[in-house]
Amino acid sequence: QVHLVESGGGWVQPGGSLRLSCAASGFTFTIYNMGWYRQAPGKQRELVAVISSGNIPRYAESVKGRFTVSRDNARNMVYLQMNSLKPEDTADYFCDAQSPFSGAHSWGQGTQVVVSS
Repeated sequence: QVHLVESGGGWVQPGGSLRLSCAASGFTFTIYNMGWYRQAPGKQRELVAVISSGNIPRYAESVKGRFTVSRDNARNMVYLQMNSLKPEDTADYFCDAQSPFSGAHSWGQGTQVVVSS
């Protein structure tokens, strides 16, 4: 069973940086596409970044050039390095694992990011 645990969220001033981590277990990590989504208060959950099983990243336009997604297949970890943070980046961030068999998504419990002065 897919189990994802996010960490690394917190409060940061505009222009600052945070690194989110996601520990994955319960599935064959190397064959799953992994990603990060976020949900701001009153808004729908949206894609932030995805990294394929082949280590190819893809980003939402709003975070391109500021965020970097990476994965460590030896440790079953996914990371999201967030730089030049803006107040509009404030949201709950969720780690996502997409099954290569069914396409189904599984989520962690989320970690909160607040960007504010």
